[in-house]
Amino acid sequence: MANKCPWCNSENNSRFLELKDYFLTQENFEILECNDCKLLFTTPCPSPEKIGDYYKSENYLSHNESKKGIVPTIYNLVKKINIKNKFNIATNSQQPITNGLSLLDIGCGVGDFLNYAKEKGCKITGIEPSEDARKIAEEKLGTKIFSPDELQNIPDESFDIITMWHVLEHVADLKTEIHHLQRIVKKNGQLILALPNYKSFDAEYYKDKWAAYDVPRHLNHFSRTSIKNIFNKTVLQLVDIKPLKWDSYYISMLSEQYIEHSNSFIKGILTGCKSNCKARKSGEYSSLVYVFTKK
Repeated sequence: MANKCPWCNSENNSRFLELKDYFLTQENFEILECNDCKLLFTTPCPSPEKIGDYYKSENYLSHNESKKGIVPTIYNLVKKINIKNKFNIATNSQQPITNGLSLLDIGCGVGDFLNYAKEKGCKITGIEPSEDARKIAEEKLGTKIFSPDELQNIPDESFDIITMWHVLEHVADLKTEIHHLQRIVKKNGQLILALPNYKSFDAEYYKDKWAAYDVPRHLNHFSRTSIKNIFNKTVLQLVDIKPLKWDSYYISMLSEQYIEHSNSFIKGILTGCKSNCKARKSGEYSSLVYVFTKK
């Protein structure tokens, strides 16, 4: 049976890369490129019953705040620095008053971004698939965090801002997800998508060992071209693209560990720096934030 593109259902695809789950299982996977919409997608795609097994690791830093070591320490430090930057992007950084803005963070993890938004006066809502992370976030925020199943029950035009910080690459059903995103964001509201960019220098440098491919947890792999193709026929208009410059350093350090180089920390920093320098001209940073407004 031919592999169909998860967005446009095209069977016109070609092999982009062969790689392994270097993070956890060492299983073999492929990334295919849809020759029509240019989306990259992971195959085989784990079943909904099995996908959770690929997140079961103490080293999965998205939800781990207590892990020791230089990379986790840097990750958590940079995460705190990034939160302010992310909030400024999400609110245009031009709005002197954010009090009363309704903000939904999909894939909110343990609630750090939502906590910052709450402190700034936003009315916050969170969605998170991990039960453990939901519990931590609920204790931190003093409010209920919903599972992804609840997305379909949210009324139309409920939020001024919807954020997905490195989340859409994990979503199996892109069509349904984007349908609901269009539906629940208010008119003139904003959708913020932060995504790894496989057109970056660090992606091209590390090839199959680029940590941001992160198969099979990352089911989709995006570029500027595929994002524009995907959202072209939606009510969401792409109005800006911004970089997350810190990501190149973190991703490069992880990639160096997959290669098992000595001095992975130093080499990762140097590669991340080189990637950011090249991106000043090309715009192809390791991670890009796509800002959409509902027409």
